[in-house]
Amino acid sequence: MTYISFLAEYGNRFIDGALITGLQFLCSLALATVLAHVFGLMLLSANVAVKGVAVVYVEFFRGTSLLVQLFWLFYVLPLFGVTMDPFLTGFLAVGLNIGAYGAQLVHGAIKSVARGQWEASYALSMSPAKRMRRIIVPQAIVIMLPAWGNLVIELLKSTALVALIAVPDLMFESRQLNSSTYLSTWTFGTALIIYYVFARFLITPLMRSLEHLMARRMGGA
Repeated sequence: MTYISFLAEYGNRFIDGALITGLQFLCSLALATVLAHVFGLMLLSANVAVKGVAVVYVEFFRGTSLLVQLFWLFYVLPLFGVTMDPFLTGFLAVGLNIGAYGAQLVHGAIKSVARGQWEASYALSMSPAKRMRRIIVPQAIVIMLPAWGNLVIELLKSTALVALIAVPDLMFESRQLNSSTYLSTWTFGTALIIYYVFARFLITPLMRSLEHLMARRMGGA
């Protein structure tokens, strides 16, 4: 069997898996983005209880393995009467994990905004919410976007773990095909190419375009 005939016979399996991977990626990214901003702002709170909750979340999900978190949600929670669909469990685990790393990025970016910008917003008598929304957060987004792009690529790669709880994503389909065909080089080589295309030709250009857009809006380009 040639590689062309291999793709002709099993190409649909890779396409189906890639679509599930893409959906897992988008759901995980949405969850991680929300959690990162919420807990990143909570880390700045002067309220000890609020900040403490954020610290516990960040330290727990950064300090433990994503694989263990995934298995815990899928295999342990049912023992307590909480059973979730594999797809939901997958993006929930990835989103919670990456969101913890993102919270530190948000926290660090906000703290990096020039002191003069904070003082100017105080001088204008802005409320804390308006200050963050109009002055601080837009500048923090520009600061954090390069690092956020790397985190998004890590998120994509992390979605491969959901295959271990039978989510029919790209890695799951690749493992199934490898078990039935034993064509490891072609099977995992094709999966590698698809992941690379996602990261290099979809995510990277999108993040760079977003960086340029935000820089122009802030008058940086």
